[in-house]
Amino acid sequence: MLIRTVIVLLLVLAVAPARAHKPSDSYLSLRLDAGRLVGRWDIAVRDLDAVFDLDRNRDDRIDWGELRVRRDAIDTYATQRLAVDATAPCPLRVTGHAIDRHSDGAYLVLSLAGECGSGHADAVTIDYRALFDIDAQHRGLLKLETAQAPPLSAVFSHDAARQTFDAAGASRWRAFAGYVGDGVFHIAIGYDHLLFLVVLLLPAVLDRQRREWRPLPRAPAAIVAVLKIVTAFTLAHSVTLSLATLGLVQLPSRLTEALIALSVLLTALDNLVPFLPARRWIVAFAFGLVHGFGFASVLADLELPRSVLALSLVGFNLGVELGQLAVVALLMPLAWLLRQTVLYRPLVLRGGSLGILLLAAGWFVERSFDLKVMPF
Repeated sequence: MLIRTVIVLLLVLAVAPARAHKPSDSYLSLRLDAGRLVGRWDIAVRDLDAVFDLDRNRDDRIDWGELRVRRDAIDTYATQRLAVDATAPCPLRVTGHAIDRHSDGAYLVLSLAGECGSGHADAVTIDYRALFDIDAQHRGLLKLETAQAPPLSAVFSHDAARQTFDAAGASRWRAFAGYVGDGVFHIAIGYDHLLFLVVLLLPAVLDRQRREWRPLPRAPAAIVAVLKIVTAFTLAHSVTLSLATLGLVQLPSRLTEALIALSVLLTALDNLVPFLPARRWIVAFAFGLVHGFGFASVLADLELPRSVLALSLVGFNLGVELGQLAVVALLMPLAWLLRQTVLYRPLVLRGGSLGILLLAAGWFVERSFDLKVMPF
């Protein structure tokens, strides 16, 4: 039963949708002042293509001409799936269009305007219904400003599509909790991060002796190994997450995503043919620096003001760590109980690592050369 559980866990991770690391997001920035609402909504061109089949000539590129043909339909789609109420409804209209680039590609920028009446608004309710029908994991990332308070941020999801905000500003606790939740969500759907953690941890209940893995005799040794790996990975990605979010160090998104896939590939290969440093925490730290740039893409694209960056960094990073700890808590007790069975090393360690290696190789080719090679 335990062996079956571990195998099922590995299979679920290995056959999970091999999407690019960054999920489907849109960026909504709104400002309400004296009953007038203005803002912009950045929607990924690839998401709009999924809705409107924009690539009519099938050249795998969406140009401005193809977007312009469906501009009115896109405007209607957007205004029907976004509603704002500030004491009174604020009917929205699209006042302009532009193209911008985020870390994961081209976005159509819709300039928005609306009139909410002249009354003072104590609360702002936003109903966000875009793109969930084509991607249940889609998120709308909101930055809301009012005349009475500094900017606040929130995340709209399929299960949290309608939210109400205090016009005087959200409490710091609520804002912090939102960033923590976003970090947990991000690691939960970041299959490349999860698989990297899995291939690092699978040998943690074993000892490498002459290029062979042998079961550890005592639990404290395994616990220390896991703590070193998780701590090193956490420290490394926290450093680059902070540097990238603050704009001090930047890497191109395509390079970051390719390097993340390569880190998974090499670590999985090391489980099969050991060649990396035997101290796995060194591997976790080195590759964790790359993974931090991937985590930073969410916060960087939201373009939060510096006044709330510290809060968002701490909360988001804490959420990522909670997600990682959940993986450790699920995987490691099972791995410890199975480490001495005849199936653990050939099937769980080597078979699981081989499956993850093949998946990471497909990711690496797709992300490096912008090719579609995966069947899903």
